[in-house]
Amino acid sequence: MKPPRIFRSLASLGLLAMTSVAAAQGQAVRPPPHLGYVYPAGGQQGTTFTVSVGGQNLNGDVVAYFSDTGATAKATGYDRPLNQKEINDLREQMQKLQDKRTAARADSSKPAFTAADEKLATELRQKMSTRGNRQANPVLAETVTLEVTLAPDLPPGELELRLRTPSGLSNPFVFCVGDLPEFTEPVVTPTTNPAPRAARDAVPRPTPPKPARSITLPAIANGQILPGEVDHLQFPARTGQRIVAALSARALIPYLADAVPGWFQATLALRDAHGRELAYDDDYLFNPDPVLCYDIPADGDYVIEIKDAIYRGREDFVYRLSIGELPFVTGVFPLGGTAGARTTFQLAGWNLPVANVTLESKNQRPGTFLLALPDHREISDPPQIALDSQPGTPDVEPNDRPATAQPVTLPVIVDGRIDRPGDEDVFRFEGKAGFAIVAEIFARRLGSPVDSTLTLTDAAGHRLAFNDDHDDKAAALLTHQADSRLDATLPADGVYFLRLADAQRHGGREFAYRLRVGPPQPDFELRVTPASINVRAGMSAPITVYALRHDGFTGEISLALKDAPPGFGLAGARLPAGQDKIQLTLAGPPTPRSEPFKLTLTGSASIDGRPVVHPATPAEDMMQAFAYHHLVAARALLAEVAGRGAPFRATSRLPLQIAAGGTARLRVAAPAARFLGNIQLELENPPEGIAVASSTFTGDSVDVVLSCDAARATPGLRGNLIFNASGERNNPNAPGAAARNQRVALGVVPAVPFVVIAPAGPSA
Repeated sequence: MKPPRIFRSLASLGLLAMTSVAAAQGQAVRPPPHLGYVYPAGGQQGTTFTVSVGGQNLNGDVVAYFSDTGATAKATGYDRPLNQKEINDLREQMQKLQDKRTAARADSSKPAFTAADEKLATELRQKMSTRGNRQANPVLAETVTLEVTLAPDLPPGELELRLRTPSGLSNPFVFCVGDLPEFTEPVVTPTTNPAPRAARDAVPRPTPPKPARSITLPAIANGQILPGEVDHLQFPARTGQRIVAALSARALIPYLADAVPGWFQATLALRDAHGRELAYDDDYLFNPDPVLCYDIPADGDYVIEIKDAIYRGREDFVYRLSIGELPFVTGVFPLGGTAGARTTFQLAGWNLPVANVTLESKNQRPGTFLLALPDHREISDPPQIALDSQPGTPDVEPNDRPATAQPVTLPVIVDGRIDRPGDEDVFRFEGKAGFAIVAEIFARRLGSPVDSTLTLTDAAGHRLAFNDDHDDKAAALLTHQADSRLDATLPADGVYFLRLADAQRHGGREFAYRLRVGPPQPDFELRVTPASINVRAGMSAPITVYALRHDGFTGEISLALKDAPPGFGLAGARLPAGQDKIQLTLAGPPTPRSEPFKLTLTGSASIDGRPVVHPATPAEDMMQAFAYHHLVAARALLAEVAGRGAPFRATSRLPLQIAAGGTARLRVAAPAARFLGNIQLELENPPEGIAVASSTFTGDSVDVVLSCDAARATPGLRGNLIFNASGERNNPNAPGAAARNQRVALGVVPAVPFVVIAPAGPSA
């Protein structure tokens, strides 16, 4: 898989404006743009079309960035609901115009109501009509309109879209490229004209059904679902056609922070011309996005119905529906192969052009990959396969009980199936006393419906270990972590049995699994958030690195930038042993740049005496349903360097030693002190037990006293302290003392490494 490249498309709203804000001049840090939805969430290759991007902090000159040069865009508009002050001002202007009209009609000596007045009144009415037809969600209230062009040779699949404004670079968003004709319902935004006043003032009535949209197959249909809405798509079909309808909704926006269960839970229903329901689905296996397959019984018109399961809706309830005689893979076997070798995979599914696909994986490193169908460019939900350095072995039936257990020699990878409901696969191996083993299933993570359980027993049948579900934080999009993993230390020399089953007692051709059994393989993966970093020239920005540790690895991990442009650097780039998370800072070059940089962050560690280096996967920390957090992988880590700042610098000796139960002093040089007053430092996400006791501005530096609660921060604790700096900006022309001394955010101090030490003993 080639590494993604990042390309830029200049907006047409004006010249690109670098934000020349300077902390030294007392200007506050503006929040970067945040995208909430993209509609439509894709388009057909070789076409130009309009896309609406909803979000927050989207104002100013806009530049769109896609992860492929074949996609370009220019911004053609910006809109947001009016705030109450703006509405009141418009009303006052309208009232003055109405008073002028009335006076002119009553008294000819009064100023005439001119054509210019009439034009202004029309403009004011138009502005007031877009004040918002309901309470806008702040994170979706602003809308940027893009004109997107997709090259004819742009391969179908997923891209990433980001927007850049004068305040920074946005989070990445999924943007799909297809090769089918597209049908798109008109966009709805918070400023879409509301219903006529008479209708809005009438007694509330049930939402009238939306008229069906006519489409021709094959196609991709784009739509938005608002509260209580149901979309209907009407199409002609012929006898014998096998129609597949695969909807993408949760796949476009994996998690919604303020909705339960945390995504748009779409449903599909197929009806005939008389309205009779022929098929229905509200998910596909364990995937929340529904898929239907139906053999058309007679020529005629049919309707596909789309809604939210509990009739919710909003501008970000966006969907893309692929429908037609399209291929859909329901199962693949085996689920993996050997990296660098040739592997043939058997396919099961609907409308498939082939029954087998052979993969040549020369020079391919181990990992997880999408399996493409030959000569077919449009496929919904392509299957995943795993490539390992170790060859796999097939399971051999019958092996459903200890007496017929399949003998294996560790380490081993087994490619098997739960062939039928109630089937179990049992494996027999020889073990030595004190030997540590790990047994892990890869099924759900590779698209298989298996909900596995693993049971380890000795020769007498005594259960030594059991596992149903193991939480893999790298599988951030799984709604049910159903793969099993167990580790155990064998108590004696002898024979052992490993039993694999489906927890729901289901089975069939699609119920494939990949089982790894052997000694622990200590290792780690890294995630870095956010995927878009906004840093001002010469200053620092916080980032967070997460370690996903495997098979008992607890060692220290050193972090570094690989082949970074000059001027970039990390502070606090060390993840302490035994810790799974560290917040550090990225320093930007001293001068602003006109384009974002693609960065690569790596982690290195010593594992069993050998050096191991892994790249960190960029990710977004997404919240689900008000509470749960998931690290959703992105394609690239981009850094935007804009504006100018006066860098802060810790002048105390580092790492800072903080005595448990005591205090420590930190001095930070603050060049911005020449222009601002009362600079203060506050901890961001402070470690448990460590707090700022005082922050004192001394003219050209800030002295911070940190306290350490011995009950919550024990000796040996290590990490980084991240300080946010703010200062007071004096505006003598502002009314009131509070307005004259406004506190503004200035940026982030480079990460301050610390260690908690034991308190000093009593003096002799």
